[in-house]
Formats: sequence, structure tokens, C-alpha cells
Amino acid sequence: MIPHAFLQDLLNRVDIVDVVGKYVQLKKGGANFMGLCPFHNEKSPSFTVSPTKQFYHCFGCGAHGTAIGFLMEHAGLSFPEAVGDLAQSVGLTVPQEPSPARGGYGGERGGSGSDRYASAPVDGKVVAALSDLMQTACDYYRKALRGAPQAIEYLKKRGLTGEVAARFGLGFAPDGWQNLEAVFPDYRNDALVEAGLVILSEKLDAQGQARRYDRFRERIMFPIRNVKGQVIGFGGRVLDGGEPKYLNSPETPLFSKGSELYGLFEARLAIREAHSVLVVEGYMDVVALAQLGFPNAVATLGTACTPIHVQKLLRQTDTVIFSFDGDSAGRRAARRALDACLPHAADNRTIRFLFLPQEHDPDSFIREFGKEAFSEQIARALPLSQFMLNEVLAGKELDTPEGRARALFDAKPLLQALPANALRAQIMHMFADRLDVPFEEVAALCNVDTRIAAPARTAPARKDRRRVTGIEERALRNLVMYPRIVSVLDEESEESLFNQSHHGELFAEVATHARALGEGAEFRHLSDLLRNGANAATFEEIFREILDYDENARDLLLPDAQDAAAAEQQQERERIAAEELQAAILKIRYDACSERLERLSRQSKLTPDEIEQFAELNRQRADMKRQLGL
Repeated sequence: MIPHAFLQDLLNRVDIVDVVGKYVQLKKGGANFMGLCPFHNEKSPSFTVSPTKQFYHCFGCGAHGTAIGFLMEHAGLSFPEAVGDLAQSVGLTVPQEPSPARGGYGGERGGSGSDRYASAPVDGKVVAALSDLMQTACDYYRKALRGAPQAIEYLKKRGLTGEVAARFGLGFAPDGWQNLEAVFPDYRNDALVEAGLVILSEKLDAQGQARRYDRFRERIMFPIRNVKGQVIGFGGRVLDGGEPKYLNSPETPLFSKGSELYGLFEARLAIREAHSVLVVEGYMDVVALAQLGFPNAVATLGTACTPIHVQKLLRQTDTVIFSFDGDSAGRRAARRALDACLPHAADNRTIRFLFLPQEHDPDSFIREFGKEAFSEQIARALPLSQFMLNEVLAGKELDTPEGRARALFDAKPLLQALPANALRAQIMHMFADRLDVPFEEVAALCNVDTRIAAPARTAPARKDRRRVTGIEERALRNLVMYPRIVSVLDEESEESLFNQSHHGELFAEVATHARALGEGAEFRHLSDLLRNGANAATFEEIFREILDYDENARDLLLPDAQDAAAAEQQQERERIAAEELQAAILKIRYDACSERLERLSRQSKLTPDEIEQFAELNRQRADMKRQLGL
């Protein structure tokens, strides 16, 4: 777990204006900066960044947060990744401490711990140097494309406009063995080899050193960007019938094929607007689909879909559609994608598989049949459950014991890979029906627990999210908005909030973080922690309710901590919120006392202890009723 104190120190060291300014064009407007919101389409700027409060808020769509939250929402980073990125930018090392038993926040939504994100540390200076080299090469390839009529003609034949080519940064690597020698002052710099731009030959030159030559020659160049927009690799597509047709950068400190997706950086806004992502098989498919009206497409990089790919996609949207060719290779790729998706198949997520006719890829299908026909294909794509069932039952003689036994054997690892949720139970019921065997028999033979476990960190669909209403809602909003008021809670008050309220888990999570943040606790710090915890979806609704009131958003953005009048107003708001919180606690106690009295009164006979308890509860309720003015 990342210590609270470190997070506060980190946010004090970074400047949110610099962080946001890398992605959004900001203009000074009074005490704050304004720009067009990166989270929704707008013509007039409603996106505000406060340098004094180190907080951003969009008055149009409600997006808000700190520098950490911005990187998570805009760049698609996990909480640890966002913290690590910011820490690296200011020269800090992220410390770790044991996670608390309740309300942990060190992992990532949708995951079950931080180990899955662990990787060998890479020197930040090395990464920065390699990134600079890749950007320089990208600029060179883009410039070379302008003087390459054969490459331009090829792109035009594929139906691409200059606008789309520029959006994806397409370029051209000319023929020749050492074109990059004119680009980089030191062609023998080993960093060029480490970045994958240059290859060492087994042959030696006149000085006895290994000869060097450019990796990419006479190819259309597709820059591969990470979620921050940095060029980390290239894909090169040959112009003629040469081999290999596609050539990728090798594995480097910047680039790993198994964890990157082509076009994800360019598609982020479109994915949010479409509420879905389309995963295709090649670079040209992605670029062509963007040209043809499907800008929410991405592609794997010449490798099978991996669990890391799936995690990255599900950070952007809850709906993923895989598109594959209908040939045997496409079917094999789809099966590998299915295997990667199974551990992440939550009840609120939709994963589908689209198979086009064998003679078509998405580009050719749309050009022959049109956009509407392709949209219909997407709508009719197989859901994960049906594709999984088809895979398990294909080729089995289900009217024989041997065929049913083989189907159970093949289904076992797939069912075990699924989370223990309602979707798995439904798939098992479908499977049992098709085999005409009892559900319990399928569960027993596949060694699957039929109990449905609540997912630890998955965001439920909005219609299914818990609503906190009434007096508890107001108390919880006050505690979230003004976390320093946690200091008014004594042991008895916490007992009431945590154990007598209907949402004790939420109160406990807020109070735990607020106490750990101490006197420096503010909404901006607390919201980062809560939106990354087990109850993130519920808290997102509470944040939205708080910021629906423009005066609350202005309070978070405008007051200067050095302004005595603003500080006094803040203290007064906190005093009122603390009083409302204490009144809510008293009402929670009153309701709990009334419920206990009601249960006792319904008993036909009371023990002497219960008679004594009944009298004491009556006295307590009368006292609380008087205090509440009921």
C-alpha cells in the first residue's frame, strides 16, 4: 500500500497545470486555467484547473480530481501507475507499506492486488532518453513520407486521407541501409540499438566493429504510442509483396508487444463516446476504420491478445468487441482472446466476438457492404458465453457418454478461470442444459464452487450501483466533502456509524482514510483514494452529487489557502458539516434503538434481563427524541 503521507507530499510537489497541460491546451482565466474538456466534446471551455487547489473540474460533464486522478481517467493508468509516473517526474521513489484490513486502495479497480503490475524497474533517465530517440525517428519518418510518392499513392489506394495519416503520425522509412545516420549525430550510439531502431550485423567494418543498419527500410511506418502519447515503438508495413509483411519493433525498455495496443492513445475519446472498443488484427484495420467512421478501434501488435491487453481495454470501457477473420487462424486468435478475457468477465462487462466472412477484413467489408452492415455485424457479435459454449461443444458427439465427458473435460479449465459471479453460474446452467445433466453434476465434475462471490473491485453498472439515501446520504456527503470533521467522532460515534448504519462499510472506509490523512485531509486527496477502493462506483455517485452543486465545485477550486477570509469561511462550513454529522449519528442511534424496542415488544415473553433492557432502551429513546426535537 502507498502511504497517505507520501501521496499528499507528491501532490504538493507536482503542478497539476503542467500535468494537464501536456494533454489539454489551457489558458489563464483569473485565478484558474480553462480549456476544452478532454472527457467530452464541447465547443466552449468548461474545464477548469486550479493551481492553488491543485484540482480540476469540468462544469459540463462533472469530471474532477487531482493530478493522480487525471492520469488515471485520461491516460488510462492504474492507481499505482499514475502515482509512479508522477513520482518519477519529480524524482521520488514510491514507498510501500502493508495494506490495512479495511478500505485498501493500493491495488487497481478490477484487479486483486498490485503484484500483477510488478515489473523490473527501469531507470527513468534511460526511458526518457530512449523516448526522445523514438520521437526524433518518428519526426524523420513523417517528413520522409511527404517526399515518397509511391508510399502516398499506396495510402490513397487504401482510402486514407492526409488528415487521418497525420492523426496517426504515419511516416515512411526510405530504401537504404543507414538513413538514420543523417538523423542522429552519433549513429554508433548503443541507445539506438536498445530502442530497436538500429540492428547490429555479424559482419565487421574496417575498424573491426560490428556493422550497423536501420531496422526499417522501404516501409510505411506506424508509430506505436503508449497511453501517455509517447512513441515507444514502430510497426512497418511493406509496400510490395516482400516479407515480412509487417515488421514490429523488438522488445525494449519502452516497448512490450504483450502489453501495448496500437491506436489506444488515439481512440480513447472515441471509446468513451461509443462506450465500447473494437479490437482488430492489424494497423491498417485501425487506421482504415477510423477513416470509415469507427474511430474506437485498436489492434494487438502481431501477438495474441494477453490478459494485460484485456486489463488495459477494460480500464477504458465495459464493452469489448473482438473482430477476427473467419478463417482457421482467426478462430485460433479468438480462442486465445477468450482465454485472456475469462478472468475479467465480470457481471457488468460485455465481451463479444465478431467473425467476418473469410474473404474480408473490416476495411474491405465496409467498402463492399457499407457502415450500417458492419454496425449490424457488431450488434450480432457472439457474446462471450455463447462463443465459449461453442468452443467447448464443437466436434463432440453429445449423444454419447464419451462426447459429454470430453465436453466436461474441455470446459473445466474455462469455468475455473471465470470469476465466481452470476455470469459463471449462468454459463454453467447453459452448459448443463446442452449436456442434459444436472447443474450440480457439472459443478462437481469441473470442481467449481457454485457459491457466487462478490467481486472485490469491479464497478457495477450504474443502474445497479448502491444508492445511499436519506440522513445517511447527507452524513456521508459531509464526511467526504469535509474529511477533517472526522476529528469530532469519538469511539461511540464510530460504533454507531460503522455498525448501526445501513452503510457502515462506506463510513468506515472514509473515516479510515480521513484519519490517516490527518490535518491535511481534503476532498481532493480523499477522492483519489476512494475512487480506487472496493466501493469506488458508489463513491463516484457521491462525488457527482457533491459537485452537481456549482457552489461546492467553486469552493474546491477557488479559495486560496493563504486568504484569511476564505479560510474562515471554510472553517465555518466544516463546523456546520460536523454538527450535521453528529445530528445524523444521533438519528442513526435513535432508529437503531427504536428497531430494537420494536423487536422486543413483539416477543410474547421477556426474560428479566430483557425487561431491564427494554426499560433502559425506552429511557434512551426518550432522551434522544428530546435532543432531536421529535
